[in-house]
Amino acid sequence: MVDDTPESLIPYDEIVQEALRDVVGRVLSEVEATGVLPGGHHFYITFKTRLPGVSIPKHLMERFPDEMTIVIQHRFWDLRVAKDHFTVGLSFGGVPSTLVVPFSAVTDFVDPAVDFSLKFQASGAPPEDDEHDPPQNDEPLAVDDGSNVVAVDFTRKK
Repeated sequence: MVDDTPESLIPYDEIVQEALRDVVGRVLSEVEATGVLPGGHHFYITFKTRLPGVSIPKHLMERFPDEMTIVIQHRFWDLRVAKDHFTVGLSFGGVPSTLVVPFSAVTDFVDPAVDFSLKFQASGAPPEDDEHDPPQNDEPLAVDDGSNVVAVDFTRKK
């Protein structure tokens, strides 16, 4: 079967990815404004550690040379959200750390309290399906695959 769909001159995939990253920024901005997570909400955020703009302590970079998942739930502080990144304080093995994460480095955003998930391709990173270590700053919680999962994949088979 031949795919006769013409190549788009409009970068729909980039536009959608940017709009969905704005969802993450808006959610984090609301937490920043109130200083608390509402109800049972909490977030698993996975990001590429080596992309431009990511700033994490050296000991974490050594431990997570490609990708890292953090949990924003009980023990976080100084959450600050800018247009293109967020900053958050977390503790790893009792050592307080400040992380700076550009939204373009985020690959997954999950709120297991409501079975909500967004998946992204990190800007400037090739697509990967590799497994990674579980979050290290909090105990992992089981995440059921629910109907509220949004995955956007614009790759085409040729």
